[in-house]
Amino acid sequence: MSQRYPPAFDPRQIPVLPGAASDGLHAAPARRLTPEGLRTHFAHPPIWTPELVMERRFTDRAPAEAAVLLPLVQRDRLSLLLTQRTAHLSTHSGQIAFPGGKVDAEDRDATAAALREAEEETGLPPSHVEVIGTLPQYVTGTQFFITPVVALVRPGFTLQPNPDEVDDVFEVPLDFLMDPANHRRHGFEWGGELREWYSMPYQDGATERFIWGATAGMLRNLYRFLSA
Repeated sequence: MSQRYPPAFDPRQIPVLPGAASDGLHAAPARRLTPEGLRTHFAHPPIWTPELVMERRFTDRAPAEAAVLLPLVQRDRLSLLLTQRTAHLSTHSGQIAFPGGKVDAEDRDATAAALREAEEETGLPPSHVEVIGTLPQYVTGTQFFITPVVALVRPGFTLQPNPDEVDDVFEVPLDFLMDPANHRRHGFEWGGELREWYSMPYQDGATERFIWGATAGMLRNLYRFLSA
């Protein structure tokens, strides 16, 4: 079977589907969007169900275990550290992503892989990182089985992005991302099926950070967890 990637498209131009992504939903409670609130919620998780688990497969690529770090920087307003991938990468090039990558045989577990990849990609030192939990595995259409590792990050670090993998590193307030009023649901038909995803566009000064696809899907799951 040959690989069947979707045609190239600008996700910003794909229509928003009818019905707001926030219908009947409220922002995650502010008390949970603090370091102590997050620690408590992960230490004593509620019964909940992730909204998004597996994207429609569109490649015959062999499945690969991967891990990403959701680094929440402890500023006056918790903020999520994100990267913009370089345009020449073989998968998800140019997209906004969490730092992370494949789990190597030398990695003790997904958490170790996420910390290693975050340091390799951005220079984020593990000494500034406090892992507080993980989210359910998320499977991309490109057959990456991703474990999202959630962590608090102590300020005072200096980043050194790897230019071969990362074009930019920036932060987005967590309360913005955890408010479904800022979530949009898109879809277009490809291969006789409707392919859908979320986006969470964030205006960062003069720059629009268009967060979408798997990154937005895992953030939607974090919202569901923190709202449960």
